[in-house]
Amino acid sequence: MADEEAQGQMLDEDIDSVVRTTRDDNVIRERLQSYLASQLPGGANPQVSEISSPSASGMSSETLLFDATWTEAGGGAGGGAFVGRMAPSQADHPTFPTYDMKMQADVLRLAKKGGVPVPNVRWIELDPDVLGAPFFVMERLSGRVPADVPTYLSEGWVFDATSEERKVMQDNTVAAIATIHAIDVDNQDVGFLEFDEPGDTPLRRHVANQRSYYEWIATTRRSPLIERAFTFLESNWPKETSRVVAWGDSRIGNIMYSGDGFDPVAILDWEMAGLGTREIDLGWLAFMHTFFQKLFEQMGAPGLPDFLKADDLAETYEKLTGHVVEDLRWYQTYGALRHAIIMSRISERMVHFGQAQPQEDPDNRIPHRATLEGMLDGSFWD
Repeated sequence: MADEEAQGQMLDEDIDSVVRTTRDDNVIRERLQSYLASQLPGGANPQVSEISSPSASGMSSETLLFDATWTEAGGGAGGGAFVGRMAPSQADHPTFPTYDMKMQADVLRLAKKGGVPVPNVRWIELDPDVLGAPFFVMERLSGRVPADVPTYLSEGWVFDATSEERKVMQDNTVAAIATIHAIDVDNQDVGFLEFDEPGDTPLRRHVANQRSYYEWIATTRRSPLIERAFTFLESNWPKETSRVVAWGDSRIGNIMYSGDGFDPVAILDWEMAGLGTREIDLGWLAFMHTFFQKLFEQMGAPGLPDFLKADDLAETYEKLTGHVVEDLRWYQTYGALRHAIIMSRISERMVHFGQAQPQEDPDNRIPHRATLEGMLDGSFWD
């Protein structure tokens, strides 16, 4: 079995069992209930339901799903359905080195002001003693999210949709990303989204941030492929014709769509947001579908080969915005590099929790190794 096929099988079968947290949900629920009592008017007596977490996607920040009820000041019933986002414990071998919950809450508020469909942030708490880590709480919206486990390329409502419906979904997704990029970055404070890295442009600092991330995971085992990809990107640096809020994790698994249609009702997961170029999000959107599609093809499954193709995304984006998309192959390669770093860390995390064996070749920690190698030598584009 080829390396990428074997890694793809591992990903498909084991990713749903990756340990995400070792925290006790009952303890979290009790502390959250006490916290809400401190935030609501006296006598509110808030009650928090059992806490659950989404199992179909996400391996980074901890997500807490819960309902809460309380008594309003006038005696009426209050409450609702909520989502908490919580920084993971360092003891849980987190995916990223830092989790800036204030940045995430602030960018959600900035996006909402800019007309982007995002949840309303209700509370943010940076004191780690309250729940054990900084967190914020949003109102929970209703809709459906394309699943990672089992992936939307094999079953579920996206797979079952017609090609025409998926085209509508694709175009609406690009339109939502264009709305993010339309946020005014010139006349309001967006400094909190600038990466504190060397570089004279947002893209230079964005890539430098990824280098820092790689250095953080590579303290004991370095990846020749990842380092070759950094060299390739530097040697083929693209044009920079925009400065926008880059969502950073622009994939359909981070979008909630309407329950009976294909309209985005909420853009989720902003922990990778920062200032950058428009093409960062378009390249990531195209690559993340390619990532799953290639793994499926290696396993002899059809997947969805005509969905979220880079050229189609660029054409739609240009029609919507008038911006000419530049160097999209470079940005897809950058997406593959970014994801290689993430998957290397997740592989280490699985080893840490005894769910996988260490790889003798560090590049075998990258499920899309062959794809990234093909992007670097040009064979992927043939």
